[in-house]
Amino acid sequence: MRFSAPRRPRKCCHGGIHPLLLLSLIIAVLVGIPIFGVVSNLVIPGQDSGAGTFQHLWATVLPEYLGNSFAIAAIVAVLAGIGGVGCAWLVAVFDFPGKRFYEWTLVLPLAMPAYVVAYAYTDFLQFAGPVQTALRNAFGWQAGDYWFPQIRSVGGAGILFAMVLYPYVYLLARTAFLERSPRMWDAARTLGAGPWGAFFKISLPLARPAAAAGIALALMETLADYGAVAYFGVPTLTTGIYKSWYSFSDRTAAAQIAAVLLIAITVLMVMEQKSRGRSRYYAVGARARLQQTMRLGGLHAWLASAFCALPVLLGFFIPVAILLRLMLGEETLQLSDRFIAWFKNSVLLASVTAVIAVIICVVLAYAARVTKSSVQAACNRIVSMGYAVPGAVIAVGILIPLARLDTWANEHGISMLLTGSVAALVYAYLVRFLAVSYQTVQAGLVKITPSMDASARVLGHGLMSMLLKVHAPLLWRSVVTAGLLVFVDVVKELPATLTIRPFNFDTLAVITYQLAADERLGEAALPAFTIVMIALIPVGVLARSIAKAER
Repeated sequence: MRFSAPRRPRKCCHGGIHPLLLLSLIIAVLVGIPIFGVVSNLVIPGQDSGAGTFQHLWATVLPEYLGNSFAIAAIVAVLAGIGGVGCAWLVAVFDFPGKRFYEWTLVLPLAMPAYVVAYAYTDFLQFAGPVQTALRNAFGWQAGDYWFPQIRSVGGAGILFAMVLYPYVYLLARTAFLERSPRMWDAARTLGAGPWGAFFKISLPLARPAAAAGIALALMETLADYGAVAYFGVPTLTTGIYKSWYSFSDRTAAAQIAAVLLIAITVLMVMEQKSRGRSRYYAVGARARLQQTMRLGGLHAWLASAFCALPVLLGFFIPVAILLRLMLGEETLQLSDRFIAWFKNSVLLASVTAVIAVIICVVLAYAARVTKSSVQAACNRIVSMGYAVPGAVIAVGILIPLARLDTWANEHGISMLLTGSVAALVYAYLVRFLAVSYQTVQAGLVKITPSMDASARVLGHGLMSMLLKVHAPLLWRSVVTAGLLVFVDVVKELPATLTIRPFNFDTLAVITYQLAADERLGEAALPAFTIVMIALIPVGVLARSIAKAER
């Protein structure tokens, strides 16, 4: 029996560049243009009077923007770190009442956009809200007779972000605790360390990289937010970008402030990496498939249950209850044609972006598998940068070159309008959320053994045939998950949508922000609740699947 020689994948095209590598270079350039364009405004003067405006902002309000941004970030780092790591440790190590329920419900606040939670708690805690009204009725207080914490403040914003962003820390820290070496834990207990001593001396140091990564994600989301801080009236770097763009009508100044925000996030990530020094965090010893948990009893069991219940209540169940109360109390609430249009716009944008993102990320991940090139790895790293860049920064980075391109086209008699188009909005979404899709697809692709590729080539499959007939059937779960994650992120995205959307083209996120800004919280409850329900489905499925797989 004779076998034909295996068909080798085509390694190069014209100029010696692999076609998949060439395609990846094009994608990386398109993704990198907004990011590097924003940074370039710090050193390259623009056509607008950016330098004067930026110097004026630096001398007047920019220090306040920086101070508020970092104060909010500090609060989020502390509270999200304590809540996420504490809940992860309790759920991973101990057995107590409600543990299986908390395993997956602790993830649910990820379905709550920060600006929606801000609207809900403002209505709940304001002077005319149910809490202060009940206190005045109960104690006979009048206005000015008592002090009540102000939710619309720097501290209130920090606490609010921590309530909805701690799941990033929880998910990563919990995985780290579950993958700890049982031998190290047993050795610590044998040497006389109690549960708290073993936690601080063994478990927490080993889980530090995961917890730090989760805190970094939470901080990036915090610094990128616009809707919540704008509604609270707290000036931050993100609100400064919009003020420069709309109030000063100075695009270059907005880009320079955006560059400051981007640099702040980059410095934050580099500082975390450098703080580790030469430390290593290997878990020595085999990992047990089923970890032995310690059963808590009495007061300790109920304290653990209460500790895990608090962030879920504050970050998900109470805001949902407030939205339902607002909806039921709104007499004019109805599913009008305008609401249907907002819903269709949101679903259309999210669906188109999710499909394109999945296709692009499958190409990038497959190219990395086939070419094994350092250039390809650099392209994929550039694509992964987008998630660390706030939507407002990406919006500025896209609008400036598109506006100049439109101006050039008009000067040469070409009818073209890219600024404020649906295409520009989808472009911004792709730059922002390609990293989410890529990481998910890449995680699924690395699980496919390379021997399958070799077998497919022996049977005569080329690159495209191998992708469609071998990898695609094995990747479909990862592809669907990646698409759902992008879909949810696009539905919740506010800054980029608010800046780039076409005229008279509103989404659920935009209309929720506009109604809340006009203090029409009852009318804003329906689109806000719809956003939460759309996001809740994939988040809930993901949380249950994670808990089920680990059990």
